[in-house]
Amino acid sequence: MTATAGAPTVKCLVWDLDDTLWDGVVLEGDDPAPFPPALDTLAELDRRGILHAVASRGEHDVAHQHLTERELADWFCAMEVGWGTKSAAVRRIAEALNIGLDTIAFVDNDPVERAEVASELPMVRCYPAAEVAQLPEYREFRPEHITAEATGRRRLYQAEWQRRQAEEEYTEGRQAFLDSLDLVMELRPATEEDLARASELTVRTHQLNSTGLTYDIDELRRLSSSPDHEVRLATLRDRFGDYGIIGLAVTALVGRDAVLRLMLMSCRVASRGAGSVLLHHLIQQALAAGRRPVAHFIPTAVNRNLLVTMRFAGYEATGTDEDRLVLTVDPERPPHKAPGHIRVIAGAA
Repeated sequence: MTATAGAPTVKCLVWDLDDTLWDGVVLEGDDPAPFPPALDTLAELDRRGILHAVASRGEHDVAHQHLTERELADWFCAMEVGWGTKSAAVRRIAEALNIGLDTIAFVDNDPVERAEVASELPMVRCYPAAEVAQLPEYREFRPEHITAEATGRRRLYQAEWQRRQAEEEYTEGRQAFLDSLDLVMELRPATEEDLARASELTVRTHQLNSTGLTYDIDELRRLSSSPDHEVRLATLRDRFGDYGIIGLAVTALVGRDAVLRLMLMSCRVASRGAGSVLLHHLIQQALAAGRRPVAHFIPTAVNRNLLVTMRFAGYEATGTDEDRLVLTVDPERPPHKAPGHIRVIAGAA
């Protein structure tokens, strides 16, 4: 096994097929059955919200047919079968699922294949097929919370795969495609039932995260009930289905300022412009309440794009507070209208 100290919880386990998922080699004429421990691991990790994908050598159509015949295809959210390097396949899977390579794990019976992935992608954790049964016991495969949304995460990503295919086939331009999705964002206060998912978001989301702060359930419960704070969740849906809870905003009400302590957005919806829409709506809510919109931002190696999004939404850098960049919106110079391809429904604060 290879691992990086302090690496985040695994979001996706990438499987080799022959002699790893099943006992045999399909292209050699075998009709291999899956290993029973592999089936157990598929089911248990899926229950925890950990995705599965395939990176294997062979012919794509042959492998997919065998997965389908063995009723295994539905477990996987992405599939890379061919004759290139496994590291390139793993990289494409991370891009397709829009998750960081440091949240990917790879399992293969061949030590040469594991070594190639570990060499090219040292942030990817690699495991021998002999350890498949033990993977659910490892700490990196044990999310702190298993939420109702986590157990349905595979369906969310499969719906996203359908969206990607529809976009590739769309011929009228990207903006027209976004308009065709009929996107609806609901922004509402977090409830007791939401707290586990909200805490999970602070731990899992790194790229579109303004400060990197994490909150446990007790902290979120306290902030939700505080008259000086607002904890709001954003959900998103379109004509393909529900994206689930995709955003979180924690705002402190300090004097006449509405201070955005944390804003994060799931990477799954980055390409939909949802971050811009959420920020614009938070700004408008603060202005409507007679407050000056303020936000804190802590730069990291992966969240630079969010700072650009915040600047476009109307925030301007006005100072620093220890390690934080302080951004404000001038109430006398309200920002431009939010992008119009997402309709926002706001619940009572």
